[in-house]
Amino acid sequence: MSPDGSVAPLLWDDPWWLILIKVVGVFAFLLVLTLFTIWFERRVVGRMQHRPGPNWNGPFGLLQSLADALKLHFKEGIIPKGADKFVYIAAPVMCAIPAFLVFSIIPIGGPVSMFGQQTALQLVDLPVGVLAALAFASIGVYGLVLGGWASGSTYPLLGGLRSAAQVISYEIAMGLSFVAVFIYSGTLSMSGIVNQQHGGWYAWLLPVSFVIYVISMVGETNRAPFDLAEAEGELVGGYNTEYSSMRFGLFYLAEYINMVNVSAIATTLFLGGWQAPWPLSLWHGANTGWWTFLWFFIKVLLFLFFFVWLRGTLPRIRYDQFMAMGWKVLVPVSLAWILLVATARVLNNSTSLTTREVLLWMGIPLVILLLIIAFWPGRKAPPDTDGDYPGAGPDALLPEAGGQWQPEGHGIAGGQVVAPALGRYPIPPLDLAVPVAPRRSVLVGGAPPVGQQPPTDGDAVNGTGGHHVVS
Repeated sequence: MSPDGSVAPLLWDDPWWLILIKVVGVFAFLLVLTLFTIWFERRVVGRMQHRPGPNWNGPFGLLQSLADALKLHFKEGIIPKGADKFVYIAAPVMCAIPAFLVFSIIPIGGPVSMFGQQTALQLVDLPVGVLAALAFASIGVYGLVLGGWASGSTYPLLGGLRSAAQVISYEIAMGLSFVAVFIYSGTLSMSGIVNQQHGGWYAWLLPVSFVIYVISMVGETNRAPFDLAEAEGELVGGYNTEYSSMRFGLFYLAEYINMVNVSAIATTLFLGGWQAPWPLSLWHGANTGWWTFLWFFIKVLLFLFFFVWLRGTLPRIRYDQFMAMGWKVLVPVSLAWILLVATARVLNNSTSLTTREVLLWMGIPLVILLLIIAFWPGRKAPPDTDGDYPGAGPDALLPEAGGQWQPEGHGIAGGQVVAPALGRYPIPPLDLAVPVAPRRSVLVGGAPPVGQQPPTDGDAVNGTGGHHVVS
């Protein structure tokens, strides 16, 4: 191994046939784990909703995902008439291939012996492995955007643009959450970061980075409650609305492989990778041989259960709330946390204070500051007096509106509705304002006498020949 704990020197001696076995193994592992994750998700959500879930094909329904995959293979692949055929076909491939590439740099186990050859359970260990993972994930965004654009339809285009904005926004927060790990580990190698956590996992040493990454990975994979790129009530199905057969299956496959990828990255950077958890780590042989793959697999399954648990419990949030959380909360908090971690690292290296002491002295003022911000009295929303509009009170009665109740900030000018001021709820832009149409009136019992003006809206008139009723 290299001084930073990287296993790259061990991988340099791998013969071509061993590399081929690893490639096939990674490919098969991802396919099988994807089928298992789909079954696992349906079974767990079924238990949460007091129903059995898939239980017909195979024992416990384990072959249901395989049956669905075979069904997609035999479905007719329809290409819309107005689609760009080349881009339409290439877009799902651009999503699936980067998803497979990310897992090639993940250390799924420690050094082992395979067919008499000493190697590591990792395909390749790059000096900048974490940055390569971010680069591969960024390429997948092009598949989402181009898939929505090439379909030649409006709804997939909106879904692709929304998905691109979502993924790019949360990739920034995800990348910033890695910086603190780089500062403490001193390396960007995946296996090097795992070996640097031998004395303690970074999830405990860098809890803010861990929480930010967990939130970002859910937004990055378009999973509930952040599945706004394919919100059925707004965008039908999102960027893949016009896709069928295995072209749709590739999008579906890429989504679940990305779930496995982000779970594996979280395990590697924050949960010690393939290292055994305490108290199993007290056993000398726990971090040797093929046992290391078992610990890695269990940690990944825990993150996959976390994805399923979120989908079964939390409702979808609004898109503006989702983007505001990414840009106004996660990114500023990440930058402030990086500054604190860098300061703590400098103090740790230049003074006699230990890491625990530095974090303790810096953490107490930080906690006090956060408590002050959390409980600082802020501006309260105006009371809802009539139950129709937030803040619509007696002062919201506009005489020019014919005595109708209007929320504050509304008005009528030249027959047009004036858009209200920005409040607690989103408002449409001015170009979507609808002119106010007068209410129709019906005369019951006959017409008014000659020379008498017809009654106005809002009046109830008893006169010759009948009375006036407002519809």
